[in-house]
Amino acid sequence: MPLSDFIRLLELAVSPAILVSGIGLLLLSMTNRFGRVIDRARFLLPSLGPDGGDRAERIAAQMRILARRARALRTAITLAVVSLLASVLLVAGLFVAAACGSEASTVGGGLVACFVTSMVGLIGALGLFLYELNLSLRALWLELPAECRGHPPPKPTF
Repeated sequence: MPLSDFIRLLELAVSPAILVSGIGLLLLSMTNRFGRVIDRARFLLPSLGPDGGDRAERIAAQMRILARRARALRTAITLAVVSLLASVLLVAGLFVAAACGSEASTVGGGLVACFVTSMVGLIGALGLFLYELNLSLRALWLELPAECRGHPPPKPTF
């Protein structure tokens, strides 16, 4: 393989590889938030007692929000991993197709499917990530006294 063809091959594979790096950073952020949700739930869990009262109701409401946040983050992480896997398959497919000199019609459908899967997964993960951010703001509003709240948090659109 001439050097110029190899350089072109690397150029084809680098663009999706950058996508892999970006999704990896997004996954890092999501898993950190997921860990914080779990830590917060473990912190609040002993405070749930049979005594009732306003504080117990607020803690129970926070625990419900934490459960929704954890489910949203779990799904977002799953979608991001699917997106990452599809992107890796896309990079590998582009590299193999270019190295073997395959015709676009031979591998094109598979590469397009990998790209579409990656983008759909990424869009879903980002949407759920925004949903989780809104939920975390709602939980904060439960903790703040009424005079400190200002404007109420936006209602999640999901």
